[in-house]
Amino acid sequence: MTRRNIDIDHLTNLAQLELTDAEHAEVGADLARIIDMVDRMQAMDTDGVEPLAHPLGGRAWLRADRVTELVDRDRYQAGAPAVEDGLYLVPRVVE
Repeated sequence: MTRRNIDIDHLTNLAQLELTDAEHAEVGADLARIIDMVDRMQAMDTDGVEPLAHPLGGRAWLRADRVTELVDRDRYQAGAPAVEDGLYLVPRVVE
């Protein structure tokens, strides 16, 4: 594993985190492992490898697109403070 100079203090300041000394060391080691893994992945020769649209390469099985329940608009809008032509009326917020 390549040792990197990772400024944990700067990162924790940006994230507004407070770490103990043990957590500080653990985070530094974790980040170094993650960066090392990314470096190894980037070093892989991927020439001639087709990009995948999905990592499993399979088809997404979706349920049929059909109505499964009916909406009772009048019942839902009965408690609204203002309704017109089936639409909820709200105060203007943009001038």
